[in-house]
Amino acid sequence: MVALAKVVARQRAEMDRLRDQAVTSAVLERAKGALMALSRCTPDEAVEELLRRAKAANRTLTEECWVALGGLVPPVHGAVHEPRPTLARPGDPAHATGVPTTHHRAGTEADADVDGTNDAEGADDDLAALGRLGEALVGVRTPQELARCLLEHLAPAAGADGIMLYQQLATGGLELIGHAGIDDTLAAQWCHVPPLTGVAALEALRARDPQWLEDIEADRERYLLIGDPPERWRSRAWLPLSAGKTADVCLGVLRTREGAFTPSVRRLLRAVPRLCAGPLRSFGAQQVPADDTTGSAQAVFGSLPGVAILVTPLRTGALGVEDYRIDAATADTVDIVGRAGDELVGRRILECFPSMAGEELWQGCLRALTTGEPFESEPFASQEIVSGVAELSLYTLRAARLGDGLVVTWIRRESSDRQEQRLADVQRLGNLGWANWNLVTHEGSWSSQVFAIFDRAPDQGTIPLAELPAHTLPQDAPALARAIRELVETGRAFDVPFRIRAGGGIRHLRVVAEALTDLDGTPVEVHGFVQDLTAQRSVELALVESEQQNLTQHGVLRAERTLAARLQHALLPLPTRPVRLAGLRVEVAYLPAQTGLHVGGDWFSAIELPDGDALFVVGDVAGHGIDAVATMAQLRFTAKGMVITGSSLTGALARLNTLLLHSRDSHGAATMVLARYSPGKRRLVWAQAGHPPPLLLRDGVVRYLERPRGMLLGASSSPLYTESEFRLEPGDRLILYTDGLVERPGESIDLGLERLAEAVVSHHPDGLDSLGPLLAALLRDDPRDDVCVVDIRVPTEPE
Repeated sequence: MVALAKVVARQRAEMDRLRDQAVTSAVLERAKGALMALSRCTPDEAVEELLRRAKAANRTLTEECWVALGGLVPPVHGAVHEPRPTLARPGDPAHATGVPTTHHRAGTEADADVDGTNDAEGADDDLAALGRLGEALVGVRTPQELARCLLEHLAPAAGADGIMLYQQLATGGLELIGHAGIDDTLAAQWCHVPPLTGVAALEALRARDPQWLEDIEADRERYLLIGDPPERWRSRAWLPLSAGKTADVCLGVLRTREGAFTPSVRRLLRAVPRLCAGPLRSFGAQQVPADDTTGSAQAVFGSLPGVAILVTPLRTGALGVEDYRIDAATADTVDIVGRAGDELVGRRILECFPSMAGEELWQGCLRALTTGEPFESEPFASQEIVSGVAELSLYTLRAARLGDGLVVTWIRRESSDRQEQRLADVQRLGNLGWANWNLVTHEGSWSSQVFAIFDRAPDQGTIPLAELPAHTLPQDAPALARAIRELVETGRAFDVPFRIRAGGGIRHLRVVAEALTDLDGTPVEVHGFVQDLTAQRSVELALVESEQQNLTQHGVLRAERTLAARLQHALLPLPTRPVRLAGLRVEVAYLPAQTGLHVGGDWFSAIELPDGDALFVVGDVAGHGIDAVATMAQLRFTAKGMVITGSSLTGALARLNTLLLHSRDSHGAATMVLARYSPGKRRLVWAQAGHPPPLLLRDGVVRYLERPRGMLLGASSSPLYTESEFRLEPGDRLILYTDGLVERPGESIDLGLERLAEAVVSHHPDGLDSLGPLLAALLRDDPRDDVCVVDIRVPTEPE
């Protein structure tokens, strides 16, 4: 009791301090507003003036504020208003004496209307209206009184027919805190506005700038208009009011008249938020606990378990209860942003628990507050954090009246049906079930899922633990029997896989069990679960079989590649350095594909004929593997033999085409280019069968030779082949190649031919290894196809 009394005493002392602070802040804000209205000064200048006056009169700041407020005299209706005094600014002659100066504003460009006319007289009228409004705001105590005061003074000055004051909530929506000139039904309909797009009041708060709605037809397309019907208010303005560091209150001025707000009215309305800042801050400063019992109530609630709060209704005239203030909360009570316990005291319930705005919960609390009968809601789902994991739980809300307030309690509801459903879902999804065996009574119990796993009817009863190995396959029975014996004798838990015959096939099962012992350590009960792993095991066996097949196939392919590579190397020896043929320097390169396990059918020949001429052949057999290598060998040796024995180039191509068409051992089709060089006349005669054209580099200019007619070998029984000839000059460079040098997946071959031409121009060394840099530039990645290149150069001088 002594400790509780000390807590109460501390709470009362803190409450007295807050009350004094609220009173001081409220008086200061009202005095600042009055000075700002009378002199049109800034808030900081108003504070400096009050401090200066207090120091000059040897008073405290609070005393000076009361003196300033007591000196205000309400205006007499019909009296002529003299120019109002303004505060002397630093640097003015009157500043040193503190004597108010009278400012008669002449017409300036800043005071002119949009049409260019002088409105000094209108500005004085605005100043007078603001002065009267500032004097009236001194007696305002609530937002509702503020709305009525604004309507009274803005109706004659700005043509206002209705006033609405909205406050922005933490959830982003709006709450009506005051209204005047509109009926209670409309106010009740628009007392809460969700954070939607197209709400002019929200846009004014976001932009910190007034929103002028002056065309009802255009505005209804852009905004969600207030009114029933909206056409009642033909024009309206929404102005943000700053009650602190941010604009969180919006003033709505509604007019029944059509047309735009005049410049003078806009100036007047823009000045109104500055006058309202003081009263709004004083309203916020006065939001402290309502009575001395709050501290003791929180001390009591802080020691209670569960989730519960003590709230006091906040009423707004005809609107009834607009919200509840939290006066006490248990330590387990946590709001949507994580505040708990005494951190919630003094806050509004809709700020902390927005779900309370639901129709059932809100109306139920109102009935409990009005009738005194406790209210209990239907169960509803709510997410909570348990050990760092989000769980969806069922709750009911209870509300009971206590004095003028309510005690609201959240009670967690977890029915047995829900738990059973969760357990059934786990067993079904995991294809497992629980099982118990009593070792004393020799009785057992299984879940329905275990009966389904064993393909056993429930009326047949459970299988005794000792007899379980007899129902497995003979290979699995010894391991399961040994595990059960150790469990029964020593209490050692086990996890054993086994197989049974059920459902017309073999099922792969797993049993996990442990024992419960008595005080002497003797096992008296066994419980665990049985899981059907047939589907998983089937997938594992299929994967193992597939891996074995892949390994076997991989070995076969690798052996075939090795054999084909050896055969290709034997049939197609590659010179290690450039050779001389018929006075030409010839360099050959062959690069096998680096992807896959197959060897391609690209090949070349570069020989000197008996008459001193030179024969150059480059070919490409379609496909890969041993068959492609065999066809390559057949074409390579046959072509050389035909030309050596006197056949023309076109005749050799025609006979090779016939050979592919009628040979059973041939491998599809092939492309080929044959060239015969006569050194005496430096004449080159060539023919081709569906092959890319040779590339000629002469005097730094590169071009592709125009191809003579000729289709690929093995495609037609009556092909036509023609020859073409040209003269090679000293310094010329001629390149024969296969398509692997220029083709790339997903790319036109024309791009590859352009790339080859550019590379030949930029890589034209005269050393021994002239093809190395060229191939490195063209084949930056591993080639996807075999590449064969024959580089022919004509020396500049005879050797």
